[in-house]
Amino acid sequence: MTSIKEQAAVSRLISFLQEWDGTGKVTRSHILENFILANKGKTGPELEMEFSQGASLFLARITAWLRLTYMYGTCLDQQLKSIGIFLSAANGQRYIIEFLEIGGVLTLLEILGLKQLKEEAKKESIKLLQIIASSGRKFKEIICESYGVRSIAEFLATSKSEETQEQVQILLDTLGHGNPKYQMQVYKGLIALLKCTSPKAQQLSLQTLRTIQTIVGKAHPSIVGSVLGVLRSLHLEVQYEAIQLIKDLMAYDVQPAILQGLVALLKPSRQETARMQAKILEEAGTLHLMESLPVYIQQAAAAKAIGILAQDSRELAEELLFLNVVHGLMCAMGNKDHTNSQRQASITLEFFVQNFIVVENYVKEAMGEKLFQLFMQDATNLYLNMDAVQADILASNIVNIPADFLARAKMDWPERESSPEEEMQPEDNYTSPKPATS
Repeated sequence: MTSIKEQAAVSRLISFLQEWDGTGKVTRSHILENFILANKGKTGPELEMEFSQGASLFLARITAWLRLTYMYGTCLDQQLKSIGIFLSAANGQRYIIEFLEIGGVLTLLEILGLKQLKEEAKKESIKLLQIIASSGRKFKEIICESYGVRSIAEFLATSKSEETQEQVQILLDTLGHGNPKYQMQVYKGLIALLKCTSPKAQQLSLQTLRTIQTIVGKAHPSIVGSVLGVLRSLHLEVQYEAIQLIKDLMAYDVQPAILQGLVALLKPSRQETARMQAKILEEAGTLHLMESLPVYIQQAAAAKAIGILAQDSRELAEELLFLNVVHGLMCAMGNKDHTNSQRQASITLEFFVQNFIVVENYVKEAMGEKLFQLFMQDATNLYLNMDAVQADILASNIVNIPADFLARAKMDWPERESSPEEEMQPEDNYTSPKPATS
């Protein structure tokens, strides 16, 4: 037999629910505001005590109202924050299950795609999805099965708030961990995001990809073109993250494709360059933007990435030499339309010249004595000191170190890391090859 106290509590709950059922949005908004203030941070048992073991009845009403009105944004912030109190309650996983059973995940994902809704409401939806995803593998799978990865990724690409985008990154990272059934879906979604126009989304996607790549294990072939494409970004923080991911990918089977791609970027195709130049020049007053031509930015970033990879690993440096990277770097050094390409290529070529005597011989022959001396004196600022004729010599170079010379040199190179001075000294049993003259 229930006590008088319990009967009174049940009576209050029934009265409260009847008030909710019979009132409009203004009163409901006040009820939710009071609920948020009074119950934030409470545990599941505490919420049950507050509602006389009937908290689920109130959650069901809030969720039902949300599903009916979310497209119009009616009290959406209060609805989502109130639901968040239930979902985040300690020992309250039953509330998450109840929310999912009535289509809560689909509603949250649909909110992300509605242009008429405010950013704040979408941010609250992301927070609720974070809570659900953090509750276990089966909840992550439910989100993914509801086409959640696509909706979340699209929202990351279109969001105008960096704070919200960072919350989305956390959600995608959570979905990628402990979710073997759908981790590849998350991985591919992040790769697709690299082609979006939001620099912040690109940066966050690159950061998350570095983590998810280790979980997935095998690199998907599509990552090669996507990560090389990001090198066109004007934003240095994006380029930095792209180069860090490229360094990580050297441990996977896409390494040859990435190295070939980087070397190819040193010589942009004339057709693409002409097309982009024409597009820029169509707009009045944009002649100065030639320095920002995407293929030239990509060229400079590729030269920088090649230098970083070569300095990190002698093996990679050797592979790049076999891909005729010296020819590409010299072409980039002759690009009079983009000084950063000249600078980055010159710095990277200096490393190869200082570490591989066979490269020094061919570069010296191609440049000529005077230009080579300028290059050795100050490679970083060479672009400031050379004239148009010398730039043309570099751009039109035909350096092609024969593979057999490189193979011979590779066999004779010492396995230990030697200094540039030691590298310059030929071994007793090895005569450095001279470039063929035509």
